[in-house]
Amino acid sequence: MTHDDRERVLDYPLPRPAALEPPTEWAELHRRCPIARVKLPSGDEALLLTRYDDVKQVLSDPRFTRSLSADDAAQISDPEGGLFNNEMSEAMPDDAEGHQRWRRMVTKWFTTKRMRMLAPGIEAMAERLVDEMVERGRPADLKAAVGFPLPVWVICDMLGVPDSDRDLFSHWSDTMLNLTRYTRAETRAAQAEFTAYMTGHIAAKRAEPGEDILSALITASDSAGQRMPDATLVATGQGLLVAGHETTSNMIGKMVAMLLVDRRRWERLLADRSLIRSAVEEVLRYDANLGLGMPRYTSEAVEVADTVLPGGTTFICDMSAANRDENAFTGADEMDLTRSPNPHLTFGAGPHSCLGQPLARTELQIVLDVLLRKLPSLDLAVPAGDLRRVEGLVVGGLTELPVRW
Repeated sequence: MTHDDRERVLDYPLPRPAALEPPTEWAELHRRCPIARVKLPSGDEALLLTRYDDVKQVLSDPRFTRSLSADDAAQISDPEGGLFNNEMSEAMPDDAEGHQRWRRMVTKWFTTKRMRMLAPGIEAMAERLVDEMVERGRPADLKAAVGFPLPVWVICDMLGVPDSDRDLFSHWSDTMLNLTRYTRAETRAAQAEFTAYMTGHIAAKRAEPGEDILSALITASDSAGQRMPDATLVATGQGLLVAGHETTSNMIGKMVAMLLVDRRRWERLLADRSLIRSAVEEVLRYDANLGLGMPRYTSEAVEVADTVLPGGTTFICDMSAANRDENAFTGADEMDLTRSPNPHLTFGAGPHSCLGQPLARTELQIVLDVLLRKLPSLDLAVPAGDLRRVEGLVVGGLTELPVRW
């Protein structure tokens, strides 16, 4: 790395030439600059990691925490809001032992066995949403018609909250994922509303339990015999709702877009639906628009990419850039629907990897199977260059996905 590389500060998130394309800087960063200085929307500086091994190391090491509440931690956007420094993030246990106890209590709701139980209902809902989209006529916005309502319906059902409140949840989710879209006052007001709603919902579940995650967590004990505090219950409900709204909803739209932008990919799956599972994994790896990445903070000196860095350093782990690292994936910039193994980092790594990944995979595989079966002639209704990215949020996605059939 040259002196110029060390001195250069990039604005982050990096700009994309088009909605589905990666930043032009990735190849150079992989080759020459494993630790790059970046300026975040808040104006604070952090260090950007784009190589697979470095991203995996930092995400897997408990010395790097996800909380940005330390005085010398870089702030992503507004210092009084956002996903990484709000009441929800503070209520979630961040120490290794506490986090693992919390995780064991919640993860049992996302096992492969439970996903098999949920799959028929998810498939029936996906078919219904596709049928309704077809009835309304073409062209259609597949994100609005299928990509948004399906994961929302699933997570609302799992949490025992009414699906009819989904527009409220969507607004609250967006404000929690805010980078530059909302003001401090808007974010603060929405988070207060969201916390009040979830607090009331948990009180109602305590009075009249149902067959849902939160009802079970209210009475469950961890391995130390401790019940989950109310603040953690509220944060758990909020976190699962945000994840259920945004990440999978966005991924459904991006998945279909990536498969249709080069129609040979879609035709390959039509010819061999046994490739659906590996195709979903490759779409997850290939996605160049995951969003901000994972911030991590360390209070002690650490070595990353053969460089000792001081305590008080904030890192941005760019999983989508790591997934395009040629040192980790042969033909990293090519989409290979048969790629196996495919150890991508889209769901993170280590103790804080996404616990909802079995659900996300189940939803993506089912949606893809239903679309291939019911709408084999599906195609983009606009040129790929006209697709627009979601802007101003931590997560990446498409604002809409116009399709025809």
